[in-house]
Amino acid sequence: MSDQETPARPLPVPTNFSQPFWDGAKNKKLMLQFCKDSGKYQFFPRPNSVYTGRRNVEWREASGDGEVYSFTITRRAPPPFRGKEPYVIGSIQLAEGPRIMAEIIGCDEGDVKIGAKVKIAWDEMNEDFNYPVFELAE
Repeated sequence: MSDQETPARPLPVPTNFSQPFWDGAKNKKLMLQFCKDSGKYQFFPRPNSVYTGRRNVEWREASGDGEVYSFTITRRAPPPFRGKEPYVIGSIQLAEGPRIMAEIIGCDEGDVKIGAKVKIAWDEMNEDFNYPVFELAE
């Protein structure tokens, strides 16, 4: 590989319990698990409810709306992200409750603030995978 080539972002390896998340992402839908016993959403995908320990979870489409809970600005990137610096990685508090860590795109690094409203966007990796990213909401 030449110095000019940047390795691609690693593709996910879906499991039997995360496959619905990646199927949704392929169709640009943010899917979250919902615990039917507690009435709460959870993220990241797992086989059991984090609230009850039971397997009584179902997949529901999330709004994709949230706010910046915390963030960092990356100035020295690992190989898959070299050349994108600086970029912002945020912990996003989703409207449904859980937090998701994702890149915040389409803005200057100085525009990102704690509490800033964000909305889902998608980084299209290939025909099978899209990664959730966020952009500042207007």
